Amino acid sequence: MGRTNPTYRDALRAIRERWDDFRRALRNRDQPRFDQLFAYAREHADASGLLNHENPLLPALFSIDLEQEARLDDHEQRLAEIEAILTAGEQPDTESESDQST
Repeated sequence: MGRTNPTYRDALRAIRERWDDFRRALRNRDQPRFDQLFAYAREHADASGLLNHENPLLPALFSIDLEQEARLDDHEQRLAEIEAILTAGEQPDTESESDQST
């Protein structure tokens, strides 16, 4: 027997197709960003399918939020590492100062 209900991936594909006119109206620089958002939603399709929400757009939006939150965390960590390197470079070297005073 076949499956009677469409899968979440099928629903996500249908959502994507409904938004095609919107995508085409976007500027060229924004179209890859639009595509990336749907890639984020596909990355969480297994979890979204288990939710079986009556509105498949809501799990897609939440999946996009999760991926963007992960990217923010990565950027914050990288920024903290860069700031630590810069701060360490600005600290005066106490050994070389004491060598100069003698």
